[in-house]
Amino acid sequence: MDPNCIFCKIIAGDIPCYKLYEDGRVLAFLDVGPLSEGHVLVIPKAHAVQLGEMADEVAAAIGAVLPRLARAVSAATGTGAYNILQNNGEVAGQVVMHVHFHLIPKPDPTRAPDSKSPGSPGSGLGIHWPAGQIDPEAAETLADKITSALG
Repeated sequence: MDPNCIFCKIIAGDIPCYKLYEDGRVLAFLDVGPLSEGHVLVIPKAHAVQLGEMADEVAAAIGAVLPRLARAVSAATGTGAYNILQNNGEVAGQVVMHVHFHLIPKPDPTRAPDSKSPGSPGSGLGIHWPAGQIDPEAAETLADKITSALG
């Protein structure tokens, strides 16, 4: 636990949350600054700043609960589409330096009134994906480096 980490304070019960799920390794709660209705944060109870620092069994516990939470959020909000987002490092958009996954429902803009309030069209995660093209030779080299680093 990091005594300066807001998520560690939530885990310890020092800061209240709208708890949705908890077990020995994972806590899930509503985001207090939601991008849409039903925006959930899923965090490991063991403090880690980035995903690569997490123990495999903690990552597995989060992976096991994410589908259950996605089904529950979809059922509760009536929103079948959603994003799962996880940022690592400030440059990647991480604001709270404790691993966390966002489950962000994406409302269907054809089925809700025109508004930017949570749950309305335009709410949820907006994504711009400026895809490039991979160079086959560079890809081979990179794939070799990554597989070697896997051990």
